[in-house]
Amino acid sequence: QVQVVESGGGLVRPGGSLRLSCAASGSISSINAMGWYRQAPGKERTLVAVITSGGSTNIADSVKGRFTISADNAKNTVFLQMNSLKPEDTAVYYCYADWPRGARSTVRSWGQGTQVTVSS
Repeated sequence: QVQVVESGGGLVRPGGSLRLSCAASGSISSINAMGWYRQAPGKERTLVAVITSGGSTNIADSVKGRFTISADNAKNTVFLQMNSLKPEDTAVYYCYADWPRGARSTVRSWGQGTQVTVSS
């Protein structure tokens, strides 16, 4: 069983910043990758950013240059630094962790989400 817990959401004005944190815990020996999706009301869940255990990152074009993903591998924790926030960044942000189960399968565990609202 793996638990993924996000924190750091809230209300911020346009142009402001927020830092989201996400920690994975439980019976896991390693993490392959962790990342963030977001889902705005009435829209599909879309990838925001991902970081692998090796440190490779992928950032969605819509947030590139404003958002940064980083990780503390020793603590199975990932951070999403969000700068220059826009109203269109308003969404529930979901963290996930990909971890190996056995030799051939990978499991994805999700957090319950944290609300980010950008409004004046």
